[in-house]
Amino acid sequence: MSSQSIPCHLVSWEEAYQLSRRLARSIKSSGYRPQLVIAIGRGGYVPARIVCDFLLHNMLTSFKIEHWDTAASMRPEAAVRFPLAVDVRGQSVLIIDDVTDTGDTLRTAIDYVKELGAGEIRTGVMQHKTASPVVPDFYAEEVKEWVWIIYPWAVHEDLVGFAEKVLDDGPASLEQVSARLKERYDLSASEEDLAEAMDDLVGMKKAEMVGKAFRKV
Repeated sequence: MSSQSIPCHLVSWEEAYQLSRRLARSIKSSGYRPQLVIAIGRGGYVPARIVCDFLLHNMLTSFKIEHWDTAASMRPEAAVRFPLAVDVRGQSVLIIDDVTDTGDTLRTAIDYVKELGAGEIRTGVMQHKTASPVVPDFYAEEVKEWVWIIYPWAVHEDLVGFAEKVLDDGPASLEQVSARLKERYDLSASEEDLAEAMDDLVGMKKAEMVGKAFRKV
């Protein structure tokens, strides 16, 4: 069975930095001054730190929500995996993530922080997909056409995930895997990066070498 084609967009480190900077400017211009900034792990770690830098804010903490796995694979529902380790009762907070997609992660985060007794709660993301039913208070960019966004801090794991998907079409050499990634997902990877991804697939026993080809296990 042919693996499903998914449009992908790779965000560079510079682009992620500038998006986080624009997000911070939006928050700053609103006049909102949270007592605590909360990053949603893992996607919100980097943008939250950059936002704090531009807000000159040093009260940053985090908790982890699991919803998306690698390569656009989704768990049944979003759930808090590692909870907050600080008391947020009565505090004004700003929750930061990288992107809104289904909106489930942000909704789960808001509900969780409310249950902990936080005061005013506002949310911010670098990129807001307009298909999301949850609209954050702040965002740097609207994404009107749905794409799977690959951030620079998750390139390798997404490459591993998409490489595993293209092996559903049968065994393939490194060059053939590269061609399938380009055809299905418009993804380009260096030979070094792709070889490292395939080595990890083999190491995780999700693929094996058959001659010069990789075969899904």
